[in-house]
Amino acid sequence: MFDDIRSRMNRFWSDDRTLEQTDPEFVALFSNFAYDEVIHEPGANHPDLDDRTRSMAVLAALLGCQGLDEYELMLPVAMKAGVTPVEVKEIVYQAVAYLGFGRVLPFLRKTNQVLEAMDVALPLAPQSTTTPETRAAAGEQVQIDIFGEHMRGFAQSGPEETRHINKWLADNCFGDYYTRGGLDHRRREMITLCFLAAQGGCEPQLTAHAGANLKVGNEKAFLIAVVSQCMPYIGYPRTLNAIRCINDAAAKAAQ
Repeated sequence: MFDDIRSRMNRFWSDDRTLEQTDPEFVALFSNFAYDEVIHEPGANHPDLDDRTRSMAVLAALLGCQGLDEYELMLPVAMKAGVTPVEVKEIVYQAVAYLGFGRVLPFLRKTNQVLEAMDVALPLAPQSTTTPETRAAAGEQVQIDIFGEHMRGFAQSGPEETRHINKWLADNCFGDYYTRGGLDHRRREMITLCFLAAQGGCEPQLTAHAGANLKVGNEKAFLIAVVSQCMPYIGYPRTLNAIRCINDAAAKAAQ
């Protein structure tokens, strides 16, 4: 599958010349590492990490690190690996809660351009399962399902001056996004881990969501494999930070 992205990268242009023409040595170096060594490294793989899952993780990481050009190259490859248009849109939509709309809007536009070029009719079928009246309760239930019973009443807790943020986490982050169709809790927590790892500077939240991943069934070895597959796109420092957070969450869960 990743031979396709290697070919697309070779054709990627700078002004009127392709990278293969302007930077052939770098293209060979990066392609051989990212699209061969990394994906075939036994220590960076896991039985649950098939090409479809790997592609979803990489798309989420590219959103997190703002890699719009590489995202454009990767999206058709991801769909060829079995990622559906609905899954792609859900990854992009959920990114808004963790990256902010200002950084996600270019990716939403690019996603629509790529999907329409592939003859995917837009808009896609609605995936919302809540109403304005039910989103808060549904979001709190998702928080409880993912993080544990201690999240019950979280929306009404904390200092008064910041309590509205806790409410928004329940009704917006979890009530609006995690309750949607297209992705289950395991996939949503995996892509959240990728958003946070790639974004950097979110280590407390990354550790919390590493713990949430463990609770929904994404084991430690799987999470390390996911982050390892994202490493070529996010770099070593953020990869090592993410692995530290995963280890911390796993140690806490084992207590």
